[in-house]
Amino acid sequence: MPQLIDAFARKFYYLRLSITDVCNFRCTYCLPDGYRPNGVSNKSFLSLDEIRRVTHAFADLGTEKVRLTGGEPSLRRDFCDVIATVKSHSAIKTLAVTTNGYRLARDVAAWRAAGLTGLNVSVDSLDARQFHAITGQDKFREVMAGIDAAFDAGFSKVKVNTVLMRNVNDIHLNTFLEWIKTRPIQLRFIELMETGDGSQLFQNRHVSGETIRRKLIDMGWTLQARGRSDGPALVFHHQDYLGEIGLIMPYAKDFCASCNRLRVSAIGNLHLCLFGEDGIPLRDLLAEDHQLDALKTRISGGLQLKKKTHFLHQGETGITRNLSYIGG
Repeated sequence: MPQLIDAFARKFYYLRLSITDVCNFRCTYCLPDGYRPNGVSNKSFLSLDEIRRVTHAFADLGTEKVRLTGGEPSLRRDFCDVIATVKSHSAIKTLAVTTNGYRLARDVAAWRAAGLTGLNVSVDSLDARQFHAITGQDKFREVMAGIDAAFDAGFSKVKVNTVLMRNVNDIHLNTFLEWIKTRPIQLRFIELMETGDGSQLFQNRHVSGETIRRKLIDMGWTLQARGRSDGPALVFHHQDYLGEIGLIMPYAKDFCASCNRLRVSAIGNLHLCLFGEDGIPLRDLLAEDHQLDALKTRISGGLQLKKKTHFLHQGETGITRNLSYIGG
């Protein structure tokens, strides 16, 4: 099978596909004023056939993992159809979703039946009042019930994403650790990233994941090996805990050296990096099945433009105004 390789010999096995820009939460670090369409409507997002063509093209090029993102992907009425369509290619071994958990309790069993194999749920606080303050939604108990429902539906592990913020949740590490002690949850602390709209929040709340890493090491947690289609998290294990801790630290030295993922936006642009470029249009090659070879050629050729690293250290956030821009 052909393999996507860039100019720096990095191999790409992982596609993050945004299927909508719409989100019903108003997280302080992402969409504090709520979702604003800016001229984009539901009809502007990739159709089911377009999703099939683009994911199957990536699968033909060696992609073995797809993550469905948004906005909030479960807001699409055809979400189960999207899952089944992507999973219909035999090369896609892992199909995951990143969700705010809003519809998890109601729908997670149907998602699993449609072919979903992995879940990431965003939970930035284990305190209901603080959760409400961060997300703009009083839905903490519903999200927690959704995680329980995921286990009931047959998921053996659930990943939980927590955006690390100074004096908000970094001070509650022990509470998080107690939560995962008897639960097969991989809790992933994600460093707050600077975006065009979020510079002030970044200055006030950014804290390095290194502070958490040092604490984990001191407490006897050990770093696990990383698989070729795994995301960017450094995953730590402790023999006394059923759960795991992941750290995603985009400001760490050589973070980009192990990059193995590409992104396609909800309107069909290939993004080589979360930050810094306008994207390569693919949508004109998603209209008909006979365009598959041309589509694969454009994807492969575009990959040669991928840069060696992002420029977040220099404060360059590119066109990314907020973290919902191309699927978080």
